[in-house]
Amino acid sequence: MASLAVTVKGQVTLKRDLLQHLGVEPGERIEFEKLPGGELRIRAAQPTGTMDGFFHALDGKVKLKKPLTIEDMNEIAAAGWAGQQNDK
Repeated sequence: MASLAVTVKGQVTLKRDLLQHLGVEPGERIEFEKLPGGELRIRAAQPTGTMDGFFHALDGKVKLKKPLTIEDMNEIAAAGWAGQQNDK
């Protein structure tokens, strides 16, 4: 089990092998879930798509790491129609 030091600011730096295990690269986000007994669950955050990103992925203006699946396209379209766009 890995042991990490907490800084005076309350920060922890995850080692490279832990980030690789999560599949997280620089600039990406991770999520924490509080569990009973003072435990945390850590996982790679699932990026949310936008309608603009979806259309630009189709027209080639955005390069994706992997092709969009039908499920990805349906999820992005449903969120856009529901007004849940994330234009950040």
